[in-house]
Amino acid sequence: MAVIFSAFSFRLVHIQLTDHEKYATKAAEKHVRQQIIYARRGAILDTKGEVLADNEPVRNIVIDATHVTEPSVLVDILSSKLDINVPQLTADIAAEKPYIRVQRNVNELVALDLQNALSERDLRGVYYETGTKRIYPNSAMLGHTLGYLALNDEDEYVGVEGIERMMDEQLRGEHGHRRIERDRTGRELVIYRGQHKDPRDGYNIRLTIEMGLQQIVESELDAAMEKYQPENASVILMRPRTGEILAIASRPHYDPNHPSEATNDSRINRAIMSLVEPGSTFKIVPTGAAFNESLVTPETMIFCENGRFQYGGRSLKDHRPYGSLSVHNILVKSSNIGTAKLAIQMGDQKFYEYIRRFGFGEKTGLGLPGEIAGILHPVHRWSGISITRIPMGHEIGTTPIQMVNALSVIANGGLLMRPQIVHSITDASGQTIKPFAPEQMRRVLSRDAARAVHSALVDVTQPGGTATRAQVPGFPSAGKTGTAQKPSPTGGYMQGKYVLTFVGYLPAENPAYAAVVLVDNPSNATEGAYGGLIAAPIFAEIGKRAMRYLDLRPAESAIPDEPEIRKAIPVLSAR
Repeated sequence: MAVIFSAFSFRLVHIQLTDHEKYATKAAEKHVRQQIIYARRGAILDTKGEVLADNEPVRNIVIDATHVTEPSVLVDILSSKLDINVPQLTADIAAEKPYIRVQRNVNELVALDLQNALSERDLRGVYYETGTKRIYPNSAMLGHTLGYLALNDEDEYVGVEGIERMMDEQLRGEHGHRRIERDRTGRELVIYRGQHKDPRDGYNIRLTIEMGLQQIVESELDAAMEKYQPENASVILMRPRTGEILAIASRPHYDPNHPSEATNDSRINRAIMSLVEPGSTFKIVPTGAAFNESLVTPETMIFCENGRFQYGGRSLKDHRPYGSLSVHNILVKSSNIGTAKLAIQMGDQKFYEYIRRFGFGEKTGLGLPGEIAGILHPVHRWSGISITRIPMGHEIGTTPIQMVNALSVIANGGLLMRPQIVHSITDASGQTIKPFAPEQMRRVLSRDAARAVHSALVDVTQPGGTATRAQVPGFPSAGKTGTAQKPSPTGGYMQGKYVLTFVGYLPAENPAYAAVVLVDNPSNATEGAYGGLIAAPIFAEIGKRAMRYLDLRPAESAIPDEPEIRKAIPVLSAR
């Protein structure tokens, strides 16, 4: 007996002293659980503080199967209140898993009803984690830009598209945790209270978007979709002096509250992802370049071959037969031949350099996921007639954001700004963590060259120009139309299919914004599929409402000179 008890005593001492940590760890693994304290995801706000994306309090329902006493009754009650997989849940409880997530994002009222039902039957083992559900108060409005959330492989919500993905690291914060031990009845023991790490909530993201203008753009875009029934359409408003995006919308679109219901087509943010030939809106590039190189003046006369120009063994036509036109009127009348001759004077390499300086062939730097660089072939891949086709917006692929950014060069006195959609990062109290100042990329044209193009763009919207329907009563506008036949995937162009565009700014002097309106292949173009007849009127309708919203009066000041621009805009980079 002495030997036996000595052996037991030795074993007891060995367990309590030598292997204490080993068995304490095993006990903790069985009875102690680390509960995640989820950080609150930051909100997304417009420039005036209106909430665009926020969080709704919810509960995550979990089960500790080691505390469940009546599994079948518990499963019956859960299935009556929640949408669950009954066979799977039954199997998990039978396996006595200590942590079973039954359902995420349960409304608090539903969770309270469930808690009352379980209390009436004195059922244990069900616990409630505090969580949040992402909501977008404006439904589909600005949906492409905001994006949405989805679960990743680590079972955490992350941003998938738009600002949610672009600023995911700043928005999601850092989760905390606490350790919990419960007795056999499920009551929490106090031993680990105080052993926790508080979460750090995510930062808020304030955008440059102004929802008053966004609402105007989206409602006019919806009206245009109904009236003209195009395949798709996009509108962007940008502040030329700073590059700030004031409104951006595409159709078709989707509601980020219900991303699973969106089609692949509706999820495409065409404002930054549509690849189109810009057509005649591109003519500001060769014209501005010719002025900047002092090859011509606005009064220089160019013979436009009476509407038909033979070059490189191919014929180039104008929509009307013109004789000699001043360079100013080449842009006003949108002469293909006149514009081609300006590019020929410049030469392939110099023309290519100006195209790049305007920002084509590369991403703008806006930062939204999915933006494409467009298509700009290097000079060695140009054909013998490319120098006559590219100036009128053929053989080049651009996006709406590139088009409005290039136009802003003219509206901004020759300076190219980096497009900007994030204004600042702030904490929950509204204190700025990181501001994003406007960023000047480079000077593209001299002030005089930009002013010469500006003068022609003003006349484009006047009687005799191609965009008289872009006029806004009381506010002179400036802009350029574009009507581009759609390229065929098999080569050449598709008959009867056009991309119609208008790029413009308003008011013409000291513009509040520059805009691009793009309408892809309208099927109900009763007056004709032309940018001046369809895209320009959409610009005008947006302008009428925007001028009232901004409470603007017609400005008389000209485009500010460079010192004024530099005073208003901090120069952060010369990239």
